[in-house]
Amino acid sequence: MDEPRTAAAPTLLVTVSGDDRPGVSSALFDAIADVGSEVLDVEQVVVRGHLTLALLLAPAEGDHARLEEAVGAVARGLDLDVRFESGTGDNAPRRTGRVAVVLLGAPLLASAVAAVTARIAAHGANIDRIRRLSRYPVTTVEFDVSGADVLSLRRELALESHVHGVDIAVAPAGLARRGRRLVVMDVDSTLIQDEVIELLAAHAGREAEVAAVTEAAMRGELDFAQSLRERVAVLGGLPVEVLDEVRASIQFTAGARTLVRTLKRLGFTVAVVSGGFIEIVEDLARELGIDHAHANRLEVVDGRLTGRVVGDIVDRAGKAEALRRFAAEAGLPLSRTVAIGDGANDLDMLEVAGLGVAFNAKPVVREQADTAVTVPYLDAVLYLLGITRDEIEEADAADGTPTPAPPIASR
Repeated sequence: MDEPRTAAAPTLLVTVSGDDRPGVSSALFDAIADVGSEVLDVEQVVVRGHLTLALLLAPAEGDHARLEEAVGAVARGLDLDVRFESGTGDNAPRRTGRVAVVLLGAPLLASAVAAVTARIAAHGANIDRIRRLSRYPVTTVEFDVSGADVLSLRRELALESHVHGVDIAVAPAGLARRGRRLVVMDVDSTLIQDEVIELLAAHAGREAEVAAVTEAAMRGELDFAQSLRERVAVLGGLPVEVLDEVRASIQFTAGARTLVRTLKRLGFTVAVVSGGFIEIVEDLARELGIDHAHANRLEVVDGRLTGRVVGDIVDRAGKAEALRRFAAEAGLPLSRTVAIGDGANDLDMLEVAGLGVAFNAKPVVREQADTAVTVPYLDAVLYLLGITRDEIEEADAADGTPTPAPPIASR
């Protein structure tokens, strides 16, 4: 094996730009091969058909001029612009403190991007690469950053998120961003658009009353366990068949099926935990192929709801404990878990998880979560994990799953 070149060895940086077309890279490398050179680095990006290709080469001694002449001839023949820069050595080693900053907006305005990049620079970090993850239903870009501290940069960028009305996630990069994970979701107003207990209360003519209590509990103004007992009490006497009627009326949140389908393709473990009822939640989980479901159980006597729950109530502490249990069963550390929720009873599991995502959440939850998604598409969480829209659609196309394009979100 050849010895690696020394830091003082001469190198040549070649930057080519112009209209993209098949065969550009092949023609350039054929010309380079004819002269002979070691390839130290290559990076290419195409934006709306415009190609930018950067090559870091280590020519043999005395071959710089021949290499420039050969590459220049190909570039002229393809009507491309080319620039040469002589230097020494390879790229400087990347600093530690690698993080991924994901910026999501609908629309994503230049003012928001400017503010985020300025904050990263002021933090003393460097943006090494940028790529677009999605264009619809929201625009998402990912910054590959080095020299940053996750927690402090997350706090700093939270200010820009609030000012510019965009969602920003900051997470460790590198190997920490890859591999299997556990994703745990709340159900009501997260996986589904509805609040199940309100749908049940409608059958008892008490929907408005129960909805008001639910709203206060989700804001963290009421003890969840006590408020649940009060709300369940109004269901006493309803025939058990109302559960089937409510289940039939439930609507999944936009993007819920895509989120779960994609996570399962990646080999992730997916779970739902709910302060609602297992009689509904278990069926939803089964339909989507979700691995675990944990929720309260309604007491039924002689075919009617008694207005009570059986066993311990699944409150905020219970949700966090379920996440820990699912992680242990999957053999995953908590750092490889993601929790998604919208209410105050989700706060403990959002804190315990490696990444806590507030999904269209109450203010108290947005303030305490690691990041927030404020567009109405649950599959936007995939972008926070570094998964691109193209990858999702390619996987769907491969197995014939239709993925209609949703409308552009507006705030």
